[in-house]
Amino acid sequence: MKVRYHKTFLKNYKKRIATNKRLERKFLQQLEHFLKNPTNPSLRDHKLVGKKSSYRAFSVTGDIRVIYRTVEGELWLYDIGSHNQVY
Repeated sequence: MKVRYHKTFLKNYKKRIATNKRLERKFLQQLEHFLKNPTNPSLRDHKLVGKKSSYRAFSVTGDIRVIYRTVEGELWLYDIGSHNQVY
């Protein structure tokens, strides 16, 4: 599956994640888990509701989430940050 990054994701990744090497490693590890097996329980993947009902989210850490959707076989990452930042 090809991974694509929305401009909002890239901006927030740079600001919120890239400055913390531990979080950056954890994100890359969880993304690898997702690409191998999207149903991996450590991801705590779930469908969103309300205005973001067309998106899904998976966890990087207890509080850090990645908002995404799959479109025509591509994984589009839309946002990353704490629970309060992305919802």
